[in-house]
Amino acid sequence: MTAITQTMKLNHLSFPSADTLATARFFERHLGFTIAGSWDKSWILKRPGFDVVIDHVGDDTPAWPTNFHVGFELPSFDDVRTLFERFREEGVEMVTDVFNNGRGSRFFCRAPGGVMFELNTRADAAPEFDILPRLKTGDSYRV
Repeated sequence: MTAITQTMKLNHLSFPSADTLATARFFERHLGFTIAGSWDKSWILKRPGFDVVIDHVGDDTPAWPTNFHVGFELPSFDDVRTLFERFREEGVEMVTDVFNNGRGSRFFCRAPGGVMFELNTRADAAPEFDILPRLKTGDSYRV
């Protein structure tokens, strides 16, 4: 790692969508983004630290690789469960129920346009998946 890459930060994520307005509203309503503007049926959304661009790609829904997803981490299991219940009640396409695979509780859902999201917490992760002690000692993190 160089001094340049140590200061590098995430600028934006860009997602193609056939229904950009529905996708942008999903980000706004369910993920806490602010819609900042639009051009040619594309939208830019803001959140502290990075932006999301929803690009219009015509009338065909993009085909996403099977396991492609974007993950957001929450502080607690209660937060994960609360969002899961809210999303389900509001008709979000749920891919899974809440589950814990050892690395913490999580669920997967899809936004309009097909992109999959993971909402998780590490608060209830098994000790062997706690990366912070490894970072302090310099040990490798292996799954």
